[in-house]
Amino acid sequence: MKNTEDGVFKRRSFLRYAGAGVVVTALAMAGCKKDNDEPHDRIGGYFGRGDIAVLNYAYALEQLEAAFYTKVMESPYSGMSTLEQGYLTDIRDHEIAHREFFKAAIGNNAIEALEVDFSSVNFSSRDAVLATAKAFEDLGVSAYNGAGRLIMDPNYLVLAGKIVSVEARHAALIRDLISNGSFADNTVVGANGLDTSRSPVEVLKIASTYIKTKLNTQDLPTY
Repeated sequence: MKNTEDGVFKRRSFLRYAGAGVVVTALAMAGCKKDNDEPHDRIGGYFGRGDIAVLNYAYALEQLEAAFYTKVMESPYSGMSTLEQGYLTDIRDHEIAHREFFKAAIGNNAIEALEVDFSSVNFSSRDAVLATAKAFEDLGVSAYNGAGRLIMDPNYLVLAGKIVSVEARHAALIRDLISNGSFADNTVVGANGLDTSRSPVEVLKIASTYIKTKLNTQDLPTY
């Protein structure tokens, strides 16, 4: 990636407006349909059934990412450049917007705010922060890729596609901050030209390292 002043402005602007566009569209569509068929007395970490469960699954992952980037920007790592600060701030804002969209869309069926544990991450180290960001972004993309087949409502599927495209842009950017040109290497894109896909069981097993809240995924569709 060329980090010219003009190029940096265009890329940051694109990241900012891409994330905003997804949420504006998503909120408009969510307002057209209420999907509250889950019993309201199932509180805490219960994901629900059907599409509600899949949305809560995405909501949990967006909570995790939003919490991570919020902490990153609360105490920037040593030597964080102005350029990196701008990129990471934009990503933080996107993840918060995604989190708030899912919270609003799911309504009374939403799981509780998750308690997270980032004690294994050295937030003062650039290498540690970017490595964790890379892991989260790659995981998030693979999670949306894997969850697509589980979504029954085509409107929700369209929204998932819009959000995963933004997450993929995040993943590409973080990878290039670590090693320029690694945005689509063979650890995430297979020989068939397709990105990695993971089932909810696989994703939550990885994410559980950072989530303290007990999650009840008994009715979450999987494969």
